Amino acid sequence: MPIRILIVDDHHVVRQGLRMFLGSDPEFEIVGEAQDGAEAIRIARELHPDVVLMDILMPVMDGIRATAAIRQSLPDTEVIALTSVLGDNSVIDAVRAGAIGYLLKDTEAHELRRAIKAAAAGQVQLSPEVAARLMREVRTPEISREALTDREVEVLKLLGQGKSNKDISMALFIGEQTVKTHVSHILDKLDVPSRTQAALYAVRAGLIPPK
Repeated sequence: MPIRILIVDDHHVVRQGLRMFLGSDPEFEIVGEAQDGAEAIRIARELHPDVVLMDILMPVMDGIRATAAIRQSLPDTEVIALTSVLGDNSVIDAVRAGAIGYLLKDTEAHELRRAIKAAAAGQVQLSPEVAARLMREVRTPEISREALTDREVEVLKLLGQGKSNKDISMALFIGEQTVKTHVSHILDKLDVPSRTQAALYAVRAGLIPPK
């Protein structure tokens, strides 16, 4: 099945360019477009895309607020933040809101494809520099490790290592849907909106070594 994508940007030319580029790839299906955050929330709730490409700066409602709302109501939909300038605050705010990744709008074509596929697979990918910055700035929950079951700890360790749902399912000999269920329970117990923040918790809790 192709990865179902919702494109969100207030500039028509950007949306058109992304649609033409991504629509030519048989692994992707563009299911909708939105020109502001409020419209993105409405369309996402109607269409349940796998991945949302979310502009950050938009009128009516910005991408940070829209990301938080989408992640809260559609936990199976992953959001990749798009921005023109990759400032520290925009990255931190996007992660806090629940984005699994973020990209500059001038990202190379192959990197955009890779990021979309990784997001759809539930794969957290952070460079050591970004991980270190997020560790300092983004809140991670203060909960006991015992709050998680042994299986959830195993899943969290692999998630924190950047493994996809498929990789985790193969490593633990369980189905991908079971992996998604475990991840959902982990996010609920940690009270975080994204796999990225769960991965940061895994590092801070000593479940995996920092990169």
